[in-house]
Order: sequence, then C-alpha cells, then structure tokens
Amino acid sequence: MRTAVTRDPATRRALSAFVKLRRAVNTLSARLNPVLQKDHGVTESQFGVLEALWHLGPMPQARLCEKLLVSGSNLTTVIDNLERSGLVHRGDNPDDRRAHLVRLSPKGEALIARAFPDHAARVTALLGALTAAEQQQLGQLCRKLGLASQR
Repeated sequence: MRTAVTRDPATRRALSAFVKLRRAVNTLSARLNPVLQKDHGVTESQFGVLEALWHLGPMPQARLCEKLLVSGSNLTTVIDNLERSGLVHRGDNPDDRRAHLVRLSPKGEALIARAFPDHAARVTALLGALTAAEQQQLGQLCRKLGLASQR
C-alpha cells in the first residue's frame, strides 16, 4: 500500500536514486572485497587504512577517521588487527604527545604496494561500464552529494 510520503514525486525520485546508489556500491563491493580477502588477507576497512597511509603517509588515528569516514571505535579495532598482523605500527607523534601516529610497517608497505595495483585494475575494469565522461560526472555528483550531506 502506498503512503502519502511515497506518492510525493520528489520523495519517490530521491528514494529511487538512493536505492540505485546503494545497490551499485554493494554490487561493486561484492566484486572487490572477496579478492582483497582471498589474495591479500585484508578486509575492505583494513585495505582502506593501508591505502591511506601508503598514499598520504603516517597520520594520527583521528585524521584516518576523517579520511575514511569511519568512527573512532571502528577504526581502533581495524588498526588493532592490522597491528597484530604486523602491517602497521602506532608510535609517538612529535606534533601532539596526546595522539599516536599510525604508520605502515615494512610488511604493510609491501602488502599495499602489491595489492593496490591489482585493486585499481579491478576498479578500472568495473567502472569501464561507464564512459570516461560518465565516470567524471559520477565523481562530481558523488562529491556534490557528499559535501551537501555534511552541512
């Protein structure tokens, strides 16, 4: 049975777009994440931490939370597991004695250097369903939506 809310064209349009966005993200994740786990032994969240540290360098956990858009408690668990696996180290932060820097270990750097090119190639292949212009437009629309949602 339709409710008054779902009869509203703006609501129907927004919900339809949201469902399609979520389904697309879930479908892409379902294709990418098992390979990360099977080939490299890391979860999507762990890969995100390793990739951020590889591209941006050591950083406090709070900055990692901002970069990855995850809560501190979730990230603490992810970093604990990465540290147990010997892929990252927590150490002193010369800029702020209250916070520790998270940095890649040599083992973590080797793993992400091996895993990232494969992952990037899979993402490129999956997004190859869109033209270059469509990929650019999708990126711009996602950025616009994300920024507007932060307000």
